[in-house]
Amino acid sequence: MQDFLFLPAPRHLTWLEGTFTLTKGQLLQLNAAEPQSLCFAATRLRDRLRERFDIEWQLSAGHNLPHEAIACTLAVLPGAIPQPEGYRLRISPTGISIQAHDAAGIFYAICTLKQLLDQLDQAALPCVEIRDWPDFPARGVMLDISRDKVPTMATLFALVDRLARWKVNQLQLYTEHTFSYTNHPRVWAEASPMTGEEVLALGAYCRERFIELVPNQNSFGHMERWLKHAPYAPLAETHEEFETPWGMKMQGPFSLAPEHPESIALLRTLYDELLPHFSSEQFNVGCDETIDLGFGASAEACRERGTGQVYLDFLLKVYQEVRARGRRMQFWGDIIIHYPELVQKLPRDIIALEWGYEADAPFDAHGAQFADAGLPFYVCPGTSSWCSIAGRTDNALGNLLSAAEAGLRHGACGYLNTDWGDRGHWQMLPVSYLGFAMGAAFSWCLEANRDADVRAVVSRFAFEDSSGTMGQVAYEMGNLYQALGIPIGNGSALFWALQWPEDRFIIRSHSVSPEAVHATLDAIEAAIAPLENATTPRGGDADLIRCEFRFTARLLRHACFRILMAQESDATRQAATKAALAVELEALIDEYRALWLARNRPGGLQDSVARFEELLATYRH
Repeated sequence: MQDFLFLPAPRHLTWLEGTFTLTKGQLLQLNAAEPQSLCFAATRLRDRLRERFDIEWQLSAGHNLPHEAIACTLAVLPGAIPQPEGYRLRISPTGISIQAHDAAGIFYAICTLKQLLDQLDQAALPCVEIRDWPDFPARGVMLDISRDKVPTMATLFALVDRLARWKVNQLQLYTEHTFSYTNHPRVWAEASPMTGEEVLALGAYCRERFIELVPNQNSFGHMERWLKHAPYAPLAETHEEFETPWGMKMQGPFSLAPEHPESIALLRTLYDELLPHFSSEQFNVGCDETIDLGFGASAEACRERGTGQVYLDFLLKVYQEVRARGRRMQFWGDIIIHYPELVQKLPRDIIALEWGYEADAPFDAHGAQFADAGLPFYVCPGTSSWCSIAGRTDNALGNLLSAAEAGLRHGACGYLNTDWGDRGHWQMLPVSYLGFAMGAAFSWCLEANRDADVRAVVSRFAFEDSSGTMGQVAYEMGNLYQALGIPIGNGSALFWALQWPEDRFIIRSHSVSPEAVHATLDAIEAAIAPLENATTPRGGDADLIRCEFRFTARLLRHACFRILMAQESDATRQAATKAALAVELEALIDEYRALWLARNRPGGLQDSVARFEELLATYRH
């Protein structure tokens, strides 16, 4: 039997004898109490048959049809398929039979069938039986649209299509200031935000594809985009400098002041406008990294009641607002997990989001804490793309895998794969495809996908490249973060070589040998070289993807040459290198602007470019 690939790989697959020959003029029978619920999935199958083999099938919800006229039956039979979203796909010499627990199961069966169809050279399907259902009820992706990229609608629609094909069933757009609140135009004026009309359209698009669009509005920490403006400044915990848990100094404002009564009043206005645009009954209120709590307005309250209790008291106020609006609250669990005695005080209809982004993130220990408290929780790994330029392949795979293992061990009700945009969102969107794809695979069925050929499945299903080349390029470029031999948590040394303050950059540069830098340059060349040999993918953005990866390679090279420049002992040669780097960076900035606008709105672009311009200034002083 030919080696067929699937993403995600099905739980149970048995190849049978024989083939089923696809012929024109047959029927796709819809057998459900509400046949209309199957029309979208059935139409996608019909359209793919037309595209691949010029075969036209008609949809029919009729009964007592001639057996020989029916090529494929879609039947919703929850009694036969007990697992929600589960399905049984059987191809025999006489036709295709799909039975599913629900309409989502029918859709997922057709996603699997289409992946099989796309690997055929002729209109004859191998006979097979597939039984499949998901490990996690909720399998989501969270995309950062606040630091600094807000994707165009075309980009979001394309991403939804990609995720739906991989059986992802939840999407969140992480929002700080990028929804166009009518009463707060000053906050989003330069951000090209999502409008209410766009959210409604995106929600409808998601629902057709069995994806739940969950509202996401940070509501405690990460509110600096609001608090820097005069009308909201009094609500800040502090405007002074404070020390972070990581031993670094940070300038306020950052978090809402939990003791200020107008903090909750502000959130009420946001929730009242935002939430009616979503059909989801869930709502992610964020509340992570409240790292300045107790350094300003709430200092006395924190001394009297304890910082954890002050945090919990505000969280419960937020909970009441969410519940009053008929929603179920999700929140990031990174603060409350440090106060085990307070976890017990959380309402049991709340969902804690346990996040961690390193391969050794403590999903197991923290998942056990939430499970022991009887609190529903998600595991939330990430694509490892941010603060990296090219991704971190090995870390991403380890992080995504360990999240699935711990989530299953402790009964997590969801798996939310996060993709952040810290410090300018410099990574190109396709850099995240490997992480998106493997997160989808591990959360659907861990054991069937644990040993997947990552390069091959990512190439075929993320980049639509059957040669395997694009998957190889993405995989190898994503491992360049290890080349310098400087481990950096939640990022890569090559990224930080372009972002560190000048004094810190100089110190770190001299801790790297020139030989390691040249070896890294060689590794960059080796990783990007196969790109020119990739077969032409079917995707309409294939040329753009090539440009994005070429740019990524050039930016990584620039980081290497910047390190070598800092190591140069001859002042004249160093000055000449700086001048050359300045010219190169100007060209990179121009290309970066063009690539940004190919997938994203203009808002946020200047904030992102400003970080490059700070680097450019160091070459000129």
